[in-house]
Amino acid sequence: MTTQEKPSALPHIKVLDLSRVLAGPWCTQMLADLGADVIKIEKPGEGDDTRHWGPPFLHDADGNPTQHATYFTACNRNKRSVTIDMAQPEGQALIRQMALHSDVLVENFKVGGLAKYGLDYESLKALNPRLIYCSITGFGQDGPYAGRAGYDLMIQAMSGMMDITGRADGTPGGGPQRVGVALIDLFTGVYACSAILAAIEVRHRTGQGQLIDMALLDVGMAILANQAAGFLNTDKVPQRQGNSHPSLAPYQDFPTLDGAMLLAIGNDGQFARFCAATEQPQWAADPRFATNRLRVEHRAELASAITTVTRHRTTAQWIALLEDKAVPCGPINSLGQAFADEQVVARKLKLNQPLAPESIAKTDINSIATVASPLRLMDTPAVVHRPPPALGEHTVEVLAGLGLGPAAIEQLRNASVV
Repeated sequence: MTTQEKPSALPHIKVLDLSRVLAGPWCTQMLADLGADVIKIEKPGEGDDTRHWGPPFLHDADGNPTQHATYFTACNRNKRSVTIDMAQPEGQALIRQMALHSDVLVENFKVGGLAKYGLDYESLKALNPRLIYCSITGFGQDGPYAGRAGYDLMIQAMSGMMDITGRADGTPGGGPQRVGVALIDLFTGVYACSAILAAIEVRHRTGQGQLIDMALLDVGMAILANQAAGFLNTDKVPQRQGNSHPSLAPYQDFPTLDGAMLLAIGNDGQFARFCAATEQPQWAADPRFATNRLRVEHRAELASAITTVTRHRTTAQWIALLEDKAVPCGPINSLGQAFADEQVVARKLKLNQPLAPESIAKTDINSIATVASPLRLMDTPAVVHRPPPALGEHTVEVLAGLGLGPAAIEQLRNASVV
């Protein structure tokens, strides 16, 4: 475990994590990065589904793929892994005992799925009225779809996100597209973390916990943002338009001599500077392009004119020229190029976390690379004190903390409870 000079933000908060896959684990990793003690409950012998979602797989010390998927490492840093079979009464009793001493519980079972184990909100509230219980489902606790399972791709499709993502119909590669990562799962995790922090603040005043009802569909609709606002207030359904912006121009990718660049002009002053830099001052005075509204109306003509100019310099030359004139622009990077970018390197966004000797002995994996938390609190910084855990790595440690001796733990292990 590493040490740091400054305290973290949430070292006093204990989180019981019954969630799997991405939305819930993303939320609890955020809390763990802020210093909370997060105990992740996993099924013995199997663990979180994402431990097996590969390729890609982590490499061993010789550079060969192991059986451990990299997906799991994206959202389970700084946690302790405990294996418990909650289908067995003894397992349920252990989880109830842990909930008694927890501040927060996060789960993403189907609606009512934990009631049969006595681990639903009402049951645990009776044991611990201060417990903040965050339930993440596909469609929420009520409504005609409440009983359905929900997955990120389904919600991207149902929410309209896919319908506004991709190139227009009739163009090469046209049609609805999913976003390149599980965006709605990730946003649900962020919203859930925000709700939990708010509930903790409320508890300071009331002394009581509460139930948080988080739904992927709710989040999917919320993050439609300006697209939803446009539809709700005009009844006009937005159309797919590739990398261009519905309300700004020029705000899209353009070809260069050696590839492409992204131009993101957000106001008339930036456009005027762009025109001067490209030695095309007539564009700024052109009645079709003088204001953003006019540029949007004449988007096709403007894009065609800009393309004839951008093809004659390399991406790096354009970025050097335009950045000097305070015109927002940038390269379209691969992940390899992004992690090699000097700003990414300067911000130390790639973390290499060495594994403990006992974990190395079990997995033959020496270290795991993750992306640093973007939460930069200057006085209470995010922590990096545990790599993503091996399955059940902390079972004995946590059960011992509950008062169980070696013989009792061994008995539970022999009964396949842990």
